[in-house]
Amino acid sequence: QVQLVESGGGLVQPGGSLRLSCAASGSIFSINVMGWYLQAPGKQRELVAVINSDSSSNYADSVKGRFTISRDNAKNTVYLTMDSLKPEDTDVYYCYADVTTVSRTFYYAWGQGTQVTVSS
Repeated sequence: QVQLVESGGGLVQPGGSLRLSCAASGSIFSINVMGWYLQAPGKQRELVAVINSDSSSNYADSVKGRFTISRDNAKNTVYLTMDSLKPEDTDVYYCYADVTTVSRTFYYAWGQGTQVTVSS
């Protein structure tokens, strides 16, 4: 079907920056929404940022002004540029894509998660 592969997580000091990437592959006709979420064990899924096919975007209040979501439609890839990172940004970040497949069905794909740790 559709696979999402994330990269770019790691350890960074407070105030630093990271850039997450998520590439989609498989039976893709088009990708409608792409985004990044948090989901800690036992907790509800939490939006970080999403971007539509027209590049309009939405952010969680906690990351507005610090994180920027973007996408490259030719590469089926979404990026999350994270600046001014804080220890409370530490979490596993999951990529999401709302895909129309080549058979014109809808498929909701999730990545495996990438760890972001902000610590001195």
